[in-house]
Amino acid sequence: MDIGLLGALNVRENGASIAPTAPKPRQVLALLALRADQLVSVPTLIEELWAGTPPRSARTTLQTYVLQLRELIATALGGPDPEDAAAGSAKDVLVTLPGGYLLAAGGGSSDVREFDRLREQGGRAMDDGNFADASSTLRRALDLWNGPPFADVPTGDHLGMEARRLEESRLCALDQRIEADLRLGRHRELLAELTVLTSRYHSHENLHAQFMLALYRSGRRGEALLVYQRLRTLLVRDQGMEPSARLRRLQQSILKATAENPGTPPHHDELARVP
Repeated sequence: MDIGLLGALNVRENGASIAPTAPKPRQVLALLALRADQLVSVPTLIEELWAGTPPRSARTTLQTYVLQLRELIATALGGPDPEDAAAGSAKDVLVTLPGGYLLAAGGGSSDVREFDRLREQGGRAMDDGNFADASSTLRRALDLWNGPPFADVPTGDHLGMEARRLEESRLCALDQRIEADLRLGRHRELLAELTVLTSRYHSHENLHAQFMLALYRSGRRGEALLVYQRLRTLLVRDQGMEPSARLRRLQQSILKATAENPGTPPHHDELARVP
């Protein structure tokens, strides 16, 4: 089974899509696929589908959704009749267990699991100071994304929480990849990307710090200072707080740079992990 959740729902068995069109069965499939090869309890599925107000028929309705998914799996396996041998195989793919259900991935692919694996691998490379490997590995992780997680699926408490976790992990991987590229001297190549990112994430201090450093190292000291000033204005206005001490130190490092030593950048540790 091949599972795609970083974007539109795309779950395929034997090369054929098993994603239903109705919203709630899609929700069931998304949660089962996210936790492939793990038991998902009936209460968890009911909570995902109906939050705190499930109908009296919730368990029966959930069983109907499971049957619909098994019919799609059976069709993908080559048997449109849910009572035939393919339907039996479908029950081995979407398994009923005491207390819940399990979607057996059968050694297939999952973009979420691959993203998590590559993100961890890239983080280890960063810790080891292997910035070239970190950059390429984290770029491969980020390339798995085709949109917001579960982009075309209604999300309840469980999928919503997972979507937020994944988005935060993506932003962390992006932050680390840009950090690695800066360490490799790719500051000019990053300018366009950081222009977009700082517009999207208006108050994300580390992205702004990275943008400041990339601008400074590209010979655009004044623009780097303007980035700081815009962020400070926004933080004071919207949150009533000044930029972090690390970001202020980076600004001071850029201010102290003179025409006599334009090639001397602020120390890179001024950039690292601005909160």
